Amino acid sequence: MMPTFKSILLAGAAALLPLGAPAHAAPEEAPVAEVVVAAPETEGETASDFDSEAYAEQQKAKMQKEMDEAVALIEKMFDTSSLPPIEPARLTLAQQTMGALIPAGSLEKMIDNLYGKMFKAIMGEFGGQSDLLLSIKTGVESDQIAKLDEATKGKVADMFDPHRKEREDQITKVIKPLISEVLGDMEPPMREGLAKAYARKFTAAQLTDLNGFLATPTGTLYANEWMALQADPEVMVAVIRAVPPLVTKFIDRAPQIEKDMKDLPKEKQLSDFDDKELAKLAKLMKVDVKVLKEQRDMWNSDSVEASDAVAVEAADDYAVDAAADAATAAADAADYATDAVADPAYDRSNWSAADLKRVEDLETAYENASLAAQQAAEEAAANASKRSKIPNK
Repeated sequence: MMPTFKSILLAGAAALLPLGAPAHAAPEEAPVAEVVVAAPETEGETASDFDSEAYAEQQKAKMQKEMDEAVALIEKMFDTSSLPPIEPARLTLAQQTMGALIPAGSLEKMIDNLYGKMFKAIMGEFGGQSDLLLSIKTGVESDQIAKLDEATKGKVADMFDPHRKEREDQITKVIKPLISEVLGDMEPPMREGLAKAYARKFTAAQLTDLNGFLATPTGTLYANEWMALQADPEVMVAVIRAVPPLVTKFIDRAPQIEKDMKDLPKEKQLSDFDDKELAKLAKLMKVDVKVLKEQRDMWNSDSVEASDAVAVEAADDYAVDAAADAATAAADAADYATDAVADPAYDRSNWSAADLKRVEDLETAYENASLAAQQAAEEAAANASKRSKIPNK
């Protein structure tokens, strides 16, 4: 069983996955024992170092830095600095609207609606009652275990961990209040942001009408349910069922899209500019036209030799990358072989037919993708050698 704090972190992360993620995804993947692994120990680093407060603070600081960068990027994408100020009275009306539309607990209600079943499934994985996990622990094929009823599976899991229910209850006891607290923290900024958006979108009269409706019994019911209904099981099933046709349409129209792209005029290179165009470009960029002329001449001189050099270099780079990939694959194979020797669960003769087929299908897909990548690289190198406008390095 994994350390409790790691179980809690994983459960919390799963509960806060982006909306629309299929709730059945987790149980179908590899067992938790494969997904959640202990942090690798480097030379001089022990498991106690990994669990230390210093390590936790270091990882927290690293995560905070990444989150700050992500927030800065979003703020740049959705820059609001140029928006005009909002009339205070209008903003007050919009804040009243959001107070009704997002009452305390709205987000938690939506998350419970969406992730209630998935959270229970994750707890089942933690408790060791899934078919796949029991198969690994016992060596019995998972399709055989699937024939057992849930009560029997529970008894089998209890033999491995008599205290698993206590662990599940403890995780739930810790994680549920934590999620409630986090979602509660998110609601005030969400109300404020939506209030500003509504104040800009609707007039004071329209906001007054909205607030009047939300004050009625029907409006109050709507305000309490509209957010949770977005994650209603019937809504989620309908959305998921609509995805395959959408993907199919893109696949069907891919050839035409590719053809349309090819029919577009090719992008001009600096070598295509005449002196008049170079002068105009230099003026726009506020640089000396001589700089651009020198760059253009470099593009035009010894183009064939340059393209051959690039092609050779590309081939060399590909060879180096291929060798590195081969070495990595060999190392992975060695690690896998070591695991297979140490753990009979990696012996394919112990796998179910369905699990074996899934692994073999993925291996075949990987091999085909590798061959396709190699062929694409060779074609790219051949095309590079034919090009006549590649600058010297």
